[in-house]
Amino acid sequence: MVFKRRNPRTWRQIAQESVWPRGGWSRAAQYVKHRLTRLPDEPHRIARGVFAGVFISFTPFFGFHLIGGALLGWILRGNILAALLATFVGNPVTMPVIALISVEIGHWMLGIDVPLNIVNIFKAFSDAGTELWANFLAIFSDEPARWSNLGRFFETIYLPYLVGGILPGLAVSFGFYYLTIPVIRAYQKLRAMRVQARRARERRRAGAEADDAGAGSQ
Repeated sequence: MVFKRRNPRTWRQIAQESVWPRGGWSRAAQYVKHRLTRLPDEPHRIARGVFAGVFISFTPFFGFHLIGGALLGWILRGNILAALLATFVGNPVTMPVIALISVEIGHWMLGIDVPLNIVNIFKAFSDAGTELWANFLAIFSDEPARWSNLGRFFETIYLPYLVGGILPGLAVSFGFYYLTIPVIRAYQKLRAMRVQARRARERRRAGAEADDAGAGSQ
């Protein structure tokens, strides 16, 4: 296959690159920016897609950000690929900050008074995941299902995260939206000028070759 890797990555390499991409997150961000600016679509549609991808990154729907971003982008009539690329905002570097801010705002909005730090948030996610898996295995055994960790997780972490992520998600998404439109317009205008200049050079070259051919035949 044309795009198949010559040396397939191992599962360990895939896991490592999901946390720290080859070349670092700065290079990954440059790649996303490069792909966004080259999308063949109207600036406002690309901006809507970016809005969708950024906003979904502020939700606790982990594992479904790509699907959620694409769906929201479709609802907003934005560029779907732009929405998928914009979910890059929610990466292992930014997610701890997003999670902490969202849950803190959610606690304030819902009137929840629970000691909170990033370690507690990730521990809650871990405990809930462990309990959910244990309950799944309980279906095939005599072990009883337990829901205490999941109930506490939903009330103190997940629901506050879901509610509290709306305000910062909208603020950051609108920021990206209004920044994307002029950037895409400027790039598309520059690209169109380059295409016109290249075509003009090609026409001049073709005319010069025609003149040389005519002079040679005389």
